[in-house]
Amino acid sequence: MTQLLQQRTYTAEEYLELEVASENRSEYRNGEIIAMTGGTPNHNDIAGNLYIPLKLALKGKGYRTFYTDQRLWIPERNVYTYPDVMVVENPLQFKEGRTDTLVNPCFVAEVLSKSTQDYDRGEKFAAYRTINSFREYLLINQYTIHVEHCVKTAPNQWLLSEYDDASATLSFNTFEFSIQIADLYENIEFTSL
Repeated sequence: MTQLLQQRTYTAEEYLELEVASENRSEYRNGEIIAMTGGTPNHNDIAGNLYIPLKLALKGKGYRTFYTDQRLWIPERNVYTYPDVMVVENPLQFKEGRTDTLVNPCFVAEVLSKSTQDYDRGEKFAAYRTINSFREYLLINQYTIHVEHCVKTAPNQWLLSEYDDASATLSFNTFEFSIQIADLYENIEFTSL
């Protein structure tokens, strides 16, 4: 979830200065700083339900797996963001002059919230697609069982698969990993709000 911080334009350098000193995370979108609001228990559990088995499955296989607090820079869109789950193939590549901002994810997952789902599916996905190393995107609904899995099949070509069945198994293409949809939703209590 995000919230616009102030109605003024910031440089990327100003953003990074503020971000390093801040106790709260914010995204940067081409001059705007958007404060990240707190997530729900469902949001955090779903991200963790993916992160933990993914990190274990990729141990020793040339990948690094990150969870919510790792900043990513998307240079072509001048966006700094914090994906819910991100996998980067070794070696890590950083924004020039920084050791805290990555630029080479191969996989990103976002847990959808009502306030960010349109952005995550639209502008954010378009921004991610400008990253050469990016090959796989997962969108997980936190309000009902629904997962969207996007895989790059060729330059400028992506394949979308959707999962609504908890007993289905999702297999990844970028690296060897599969997870049952039910496992993504373990301990999740859906509400009618």
